[in-house]
Amino acid sequence: MTMLIAAAAAFLAIHLLISGTRLRDALAGAIGQGPYMGLFSLASIATLAWMGVAYAAAHRGADPLYWAATPATRWIQLVVSLAAFLLVVPGLTTPNPTSVRQEAALERRDAVRGVLRITRHPFLCGVALWAAGHLMVNGDLASLVLFGSLLLLAILGTASIDAKRRRALGEKWDAFARATSAVPFAAILQRRQTLKLREIGATRIIAALAVWGALLAAHPYLFGVSPLPGP
Repeated sequence: MTMLIAAAAAFLAIHLLISGTRLRDALAGAIGQGPYMGLFSLASIATLAWMGVAYAAAHRGADPLYWAATPATRWIQLVVSLAAFLLVVPGLTTPNPTSVRQEAALERRDAVRGVLRITRHPFLCGVALWAAGHLMVNGDLASLVLFGSLLLLAILGTASIDAKRRRALGEKWDAFARATSAVPFAAILQRRQTLKLREIGATRIIAALAVWGALLAAHPYLFGVSPLPGP
């Protein structure tokens, strides 16, 4: 468990204490944007892999259980994970100035389009939902550390990215932020934005459903447990 906690701390540190902070700006200025992104990507992949290995080891050892899944929470988790993929897949396929090296999307006349009308951070909001759903049905300590870390990063990461983009893009970013929201549907409920599902497109929605369904089917083979409610 100690290794998992250390891995989770390292993963959170490089994202919350470096990326999105002025330290990140200083490092990128000193070694160049390209080398910084390369090193940061390698560190992210390495610490994420470390978390995965440490989670498997902790899960096999003494792993206290605080709550167990029920048929109700399993059904809720399925709906939550579907909502997560309906954000993640369109989010990854829509030009978005919050994404890596997509700042030029702000120059588009339709910079706020599709899923960005729901939230300007569709990928991170989807990850947050996915992690929260897994916490509903995984009440052991190892899962609390793993999925809790991912949930924390997804939530705090939105503020970190906003701060980084505000420093780099100034008024252009401020105008985009005023027209969108970090919290899903907040800008729509505040009448700063309107929902246009047609802009998201049937292809993206079908792709999200396909990915969700494929992962449900593959889950027992990949992780040794079915996410579907049952005996």
